[in-house]
Amino acid sequence: MLAGTDVALVGLFSAKDKEFGAKLDVLAASVEAHGGRVVSRHVQRRGVSHGGAAKMAVPFSRRTLLSPGKAREIAQACRAAEVGVAVFVNPLTEHQRAVLGDMFGCFVISGEDLFTPGR
Repeated sequence: MLAGTDVALVGLFSAKDKEFGAKLDVLAASVEAHGGRVVSRHVQRRGVSHGGAAKMAVPFSRRTLLSPGKAREIAQACRAAEVGVAVFVNPLTEHQRAVLGDMFGCFVISGEDLFTPGR
């Protein structure tokens, strides 16, 4: 699925998570092991702004997982770079995959899909 494809990595992380870079590195290694080429990384931090820490357990949006501004920013970057697949560190619902795929103009999967046979 990823062989020869330009890939964007995306992750929603807690502001307290100091290991987010390492988590993206692990995902990048998995993408590359599947033949993909990581061309960008996008991080949404939760709990950085006032009031964000109290909402850590919930996504910014049930539709996109991300804040509207971050979702638009990533969509523009994916379209500009002609990314074929966006891989999220976070688990995604089928609805989120569909909404994000339409926004980003590419196929959207979760990193856990790379370890699921037949996905």
